[in-house]
Amino acid sequence: MTRSELMAELAAANPHLRASDVERIVTTVFDEITAALAHGQRVELRGFGAFTVKRRDARTGRNPRTGETVPVEEKFVPFFKAGKELRERVNAGPPSGSTAEG
Repeated sequence: MTRSELMAELAAANPHLRASDVERIVTTVFDEITAALAHGQRVELRGFGAFTVKRRDARTGRNPRTGETVPVEEKFVPFFKAGKELRERVNAGPPSGSTAEG
């Protein structure tokens, strides 16, 4: 599902909201998650999962074209761990009448 598909589904499920309000809500949620991760905080959505930031140590890498060794700096990467309820729903399969894409 893309961001625009998410907004379309939310707008359809909530006809009392204008499209611009739905867009603002989705943007605000994503911006707040991003800001929290940028500050090294953990974001937990009960029943869905948790977003954290993991540190990757500096290392020596290799350029696959030339074989030359190159230094790779330390970096921080976002990480998502699915919650128990999400894992159970995914493993149960799609609800009857819907199809899985992919």
